[in-house]
Amino acid sequence: MHSFDVVIVGAGAAGLFCAGIAGQLGLKVLVLDHSEKVAEKIRISGGGRSNFTNLDVSAANFISENPRFAKSALSRYTPADFVALVKKYGIAFHEKHKGQLFCDRSAEDLIAMLLAECAAGGVERWQPCAVKSIRFSDASKHGMSASSYEIDSDRGTIHCAAVVIATGGLSIPKIGATDFGYRVAKQFDLPVVTPRPALVPLTFDEAAWAPFAELSGLSLPVDIATGAKKDSMSFREDLLFTHRGLSGPGVLQISSYWAEGTPIRLNLAPTVDLAHHLTEAKGTSRKRIANELAGIVPSRLADTWVSQGQAWGHDWQRPVNEASDKALNALAERLSRWELTPTGTEGYRKAEVTAGGVDTKVLSSQTMESKQPGLFFIGEVTDVTGWLGGYNFQWAWASAFACAKALATRIQ
Repeated sequence: MHSFDVVIVGAGAAGLFCAGIAGQLGLKVLVLDHSEKVAEKIRISGGGRSNFTNLDVSAANFISENPRFAKSALSRYTPADFVALVKKYGIAFHEKHKGQLFCDRSAEDLIAMLLAECAAGGVERWQPCAVKSIRFSDASKHGMSASSYEIDSDRGTIHCAAVVIATGGLSIPKIGATDFGYRVAKQFDLPVVTPRPALVPLTFDEAAWAPFAELSGLSLPVDIATGAKKDSMSFREDLLFTHRGLSGPGVLQISSYWAEGTPIRLNLAPTVDLAHHLTEAKGTSRKRIANELAGIVPSRLADTWVSQGQAWGHDWQRPVNEASDKALNALAERLSRWELTPTGTEGYRKAEVTAGGVDTKVLSSQTMESKQPGLFFIGEVTDVTGWLGGYNFQWAWASAFACAKALATRIQ
């Protein structure tokens, strides 16, 4: 039988980072993963350059049934802490947009850094190696000094004092995502908030979307919102039209807050008072309405929009100076408050992350240990989901750091 202080299941961002720290704190650490490759989400994120954190991170940037849960870990391992590590390894990076930090060269630099940290801690890694079962031995029932776990794996049985589940969520199954972490939680009677795709494109009824499918590839900045009153959420980000619906940063952001069967609201010209602009244009311009709109939104969108006027009860295919005030006001209202209801999402296949996960009410915000002694959950497998823009990686680093520190205190 193999023996380790800690077994970490999952060789992704959170798992490798936790392993490196725990190993350097003196623990004997084993990382297991059923996949041959490590950190695939790091490798493919940010167009291959990995948006590894954000300069401005707070608990407000995360979704959870307990939104304050992430606050402790995030405050104890900050973006500045991770940036210091990146600088230590000489990895060049840049700020791209709204505090988002990306590698200059490649996400492979980050992966190499994490593996070097693991090597510095003497971490052992078995890949590919699947976990078949996990058993808990309660010390109090056997007169032993400490509880422990036995793990049956493809490479034999392992004995350890603690197990860390860092297996991520269900998003992007082609890189090996599974529900293993949720199954472990349920095995030990730990509740799981129902997982769902997040940071994911939205889809619409094929027939209803047909007029807008021709705009596929078109991008523009918008205000996007969903929900009502206290549950309302909005972002100003870019929108991307697709053959099946909407994508782009704005849609990915709002998808995490969107509830099935409810509408989203779009302002397609968020920096312009359209009603005022069109009223002024009526007195000074002889352009067709579509041409007038093309000075505010992309011309393809303007053409498609006015062509839908009759379907919406208005004639917008005429010069702006010949249009009625009612028609122009209706045009301004619809462009600045386009309300439409998605039929669904592109699912886990296209989702960047998984919302939901192991319920934080059974986890310690200080240590990530669950109510099941010696069983820890970190990263995406927990019910903590960040915004687009490096927040989910920062949660991986912060939760892993909190866990590693707690392991060193608990075991040594």
